[in-house]
Amino acid sequence: MKKIGTKGILAFLTILMLIGYSCKESFLEIPATGQLDEDQLSTKKGIEGVLVSVYGQLNGRENRMASASNWVWGSIRGGDANKGTDPGDFSDINPIQRFEYQTTQGVTLDKWKGLYEGVARANLVMKLLGVAKEDVTAADKARIGGEARFLRAHYYFELKRGFNNTPYVDETMDYGTGIEKVPNNADLWPMIEADLKFAYDNLPETQDAAGRTNKWAAGAYLAKVYMYQKKYTEAKALYDLIITGGKTTNGKKYGLVPRFQDAFKASNDNNSESVFAIQAAANTGSVNNANPEFDLNWPYNVGPNGPGNCCSFFAPSFELGNSFRTDATGLPLLDGSYNSGGNELKTDMGLKSKDAFTPDAGRVDPRLDHSIGRRGIPYLDWIEHPGNDWIRNQANAGPYTTKKYAYYRTDVGSLQDNSSWTPGYTAININIIRYADVLLMAAEAEVEVGSLEKAREYVNLVRERAANPASFVKRTNGENAANYVISTYKTAWTSKDAARSAVRFERKLELSGEGHRFFDLVRWGTAATEINTYLTYESKKLSGALGGSKFTPNKNEYLPIPQDQIDLLGKEVLVQNPGY
Repeated sequence: MKKIGTKGILAFLTILMLIGYSCKESFLEIPATGQLDEDQLSTKKGIEGVLVSVYGQLNGRENRMASASNWVWGSIRGGDANKGTDPGDFSDINPIQRFEYQTTQGVTLDKWKGLYEGVARANLVMKLLGVAKEDVTAADKARIGGEARFLRAHYYFELKRGFNNTPYVDETMDYGTGIEKVPNNADLWPMIEADLKFAYDNLPETQDAAGRTNKWAAGAYLAKVYMYQKKYTEAKALYDLIITGGKTTNGKKYGLVPRFQDAFKASNDNNSESVFAIQAAANTGSVNNANPEFDLNWPYNVGPNGPGNCCSFFAPSFELGNSFRTDATGLPLLDGSYNSGGNELKTDMGLKSKDAFTPDAGRVDPRLDHSIGRRGIPYLDWIEHPGNDWIRNQANAGPYTTKKYAYYRTDVGSLQDNSSWTPGYTAININIIRYADVLLMAAEAEVEVGSLEKAREYVNLVRERAANPASFVKRTNGENAANYVISTYKTAWTSKDAARSAVRFERKLELSGEGHRFFDLVRWGTAATEINTYLTYESKKLSGALGGSKFTPNKNEYLPIPQDQIDLLGKEVLVQNPGY
């Protein structure tokens, strides 16, 4: 099944900016050469082209901090990782990881602008459907409208959990008709729900391009929105349907891929676990079709022995590494003792690559070595991670490098693109929702409605896959690279608090580095406690990067409204978030 390509989107951006503008002076009404007007865009081909541009904004394009990967907003703020690299490189991220947000920060404005660009593109599709030509059938309108409203809901969902309430603008508003006077005092959840319900009711189960959304992705997203509002009964009802009958846009019944690492391989894109993903393709003639998400996040100075070669951002945290420690039965240490001296992972912090080092020999969850690059462990099909040589500034970043979504040596030249400044552009799709996330959200809903054994069943499905020996990282002699010990929960869950703790920790392990953690902590109401515990521990390891940092409750849950936008629209229109 084909993906959705984004080639040509840059041309569309120029076109979109021209829609809706007019002047009274006749000499200004002469169309520019090559310009498309509303009459041309309202054909089926025109509307489909604009719809592709809505998908194209999912990774933020020119506004990289608007990407749904959320590696800064979800993973760094959630304690999965720190910024890494040198303190002075992309220093605008430094206050974010320290919870010292500024109202004038470029990264925050970047996120705001990129998400509203997505909203604007979706609104244009809806506007064009209202004036569509005869070649656009009623079925086309329902399907295209479902896709556009699904995507609009996604962009508003990211705005909601990023900034709380922001101005809600739909296709009925434009410049001169009040768009610039819409305040940020309305709750976005009802409008997000409405768009997703429309998408769920009107989208087909399958489509001719695997990258498009479908009915079941809309259902999964709607259930997620319910979970953020603690509407557990409504979420459970949807998850029951999704788990029983859900399928991917290319017709595969939802299921976990047999090996954990295969959920993040370009050669396995659009698999049974992929509910909704940012599509990517390499070597198409335009690097804009490739995945640029992690061009800064590769190991540093690897030469021909590793991927990317730049720039050592997004370094997994000590605390995350420790979290993969297991007990004698193969279960996680839910009491938090993984950060105690006897359970901390042994690392090569402070050592040069030429210095002798033996990796940790204790029991660990095998997902550790698919999620974190650490010294002495094979890094995919490249070489054993050499430690400090692959880290730009160990004192600032710590001993680890990111590993999820890294490309393989065997991908070079085919599923990896060499046509830009970095070899770090790939054909790897970025999962916005994958089936493991669905199962763990469903488990959470089951806990909250009191079905503890069903919750245990769902968690165990995730852990059974992680325990598949075929997925363990191996050395060249075929032996396991570490002491992998993992098991399912074999004892019935009878305590709601204990079950809740197990489900939440499973999300931490399974989804680490995928942009979820901070938002999970906020919606659970545990952000202040857990993040400050993390900062207290981590700052002892990385005093320069994190020393003295603190999460402030009732403030740091949300980013400030960019001052640039308040200055533009007026403080009587945009009200700043509390604490800024």
